[in-house]
Amino acid sequence: MVSTGKPDRVRGELNAAGLRFGIVVSQFNSFITDRLLAGALDALKQSGAADGQIEIVRVPGSFEIPIAAKKLAATGRFDSLICIGCVLRGETSHYDVVVSETARGVQLAQLDTGVPLIFCVLTCDTLEQAINRAGLKSGNKGFEAGLGAIEMGQLMRKIAKSAALVAGIAAGSNAAQPRATAARTEVKPVEVRRGLERRARRR
Repeated sequence: MVSTGKPDRVRGELNAAGLRFGIVVSQFNSFITDRLLAGALDALKQSGAADGQIEIVRVPGSFEIPIAAKKLAATGRFDSLICIGCVLRGETSHYDVVVSETARGVQLAQLDTGVPLIFCVLTCDTLEQAINRAGLKSGNKGFEAGLGAIEMGQLMRKIAKSAALVAGIAAGSNAAQPRATAARTEVKPVEVRRGLERRARRR
């Protein structure tokens, strides 16, 4: 392959064929999360995913999403996971705690496992805002999360394939390295001795 001098661009494809997906769904505010789930499934199936490629796990609330998602990711069965929940602001600070800890937990889970976790937890002030984001005025965030899961799953496979190729080339190069080093170490002492001999003769 001839280099064009331009940076390589690696990006995921919206093709779910061959990928496996996990979806963790909060049962709290199911009026919203069920609609987000339907949107995510719609995106996956429109992109070629079959039912057998998708596993759905339901948890009590958004706060329980990170631990379930991490357990699923650690199995190594999934290319990407979608985390679906809905937290509505109430009269106390409980909302802020749940939102921040859920987001932090999902982020740590994907960093620890190396599996992409798509964050689809709505954090809204009102039920109307959530409804708008679950299929009305603002589209369906679940559908967007499904597309993100496909793209990241494909991207991770491309990166892994590229890394394996580089590792193979490096291994082949390292295998030849000792012979080259040995050749240099055998030649160098001779050159040094000859240099010393020439100096001795001049004196």
